[in-house]
Amino acid sequence: MKVVIIGGSGLIGKKLAVLLRERGHNAVSASPSSGVNTLTGEGLAEALTGADVVVDVSNSPSFADAAVMEFFVTSTRNLLAAEAAAGVKHHVALSVVGADRLPDSGYMRAKLAQEQLIEAGRVPYTIVRATQFFEFLGGIAGAGSADDVVRLPTAPMQPLAADDVATALADVTVTTPANVMIELAGPEALSIADFVGRYLTATGDKRTVVADPNARYFGAALDNRGLAPGANPRTGPTRFADWLNRAELKK
Repeated sequence: MKVVIIGGSGLIGKKLAVLLRERGHNAVSASPSSGVNTLTGEGLAEALTGADVVVDVSNSPSFADAAVMEFFVTSTRNLLAAEAAAGVKHHVALSVVGADRLPDSGYMRAKLAQEQLIEAGRVPYTIVRATQFFEFLGGIAGAGSADDVVRLPTAPMQPLAADDVATALADVTVTTPANVMIELAGPEALSIADFVGRYLTATGDKRTVVADPNARYFGAALDNRGLAPGANPRTGPTRFADWLNRAELKK
């Protein structure tokens, strides 16, 4: 199949392209750097010519509330219209677990709007909501950091490795459109503060993590469910300790 990966130059896009090519598919990376801009529509029609599947793993260059909403809404509308015109048979989108439960977050509101556009569109789809990646734990620490203290929620999370996200997306890409949303998570659940604390220790970061039930997650209040998935998510195989032990993480 010809698979066009929107956001193909990013973390997940690069990994997904490799996996699909190893399986014998024609994986085409599309991003502004390659002349394809979903926000303006530039290069979309050309990129989607002959495409069987489109996988959208793109992300907004700005996380400001108005900008991120504009990006996901406009990009998704442009992409779905171009897919319908090109006869694309399957739209796969990467979203975030909790997008429908964190209205305080402008980013989550934008992802939910993206999902709703896909569900209402004419192109058969599968939406994959993933939990946070292990690779993002440093960024979560930064968001809760003041001086040498990192204050983070005690609510649970169930993160996973980016490699496992790419593998799951590759599996979804080559199957029949489900026209549903599926959830993807890691094999272990701990508090946000606990995961980040373990990450900082493993990477030699000396900041102190304070677990605070009232701390916010990028400005959003969390309930007892936190960032955890619902019942029976698809589970990535990589355990956190194994990921931490990879050579590239060691300082």
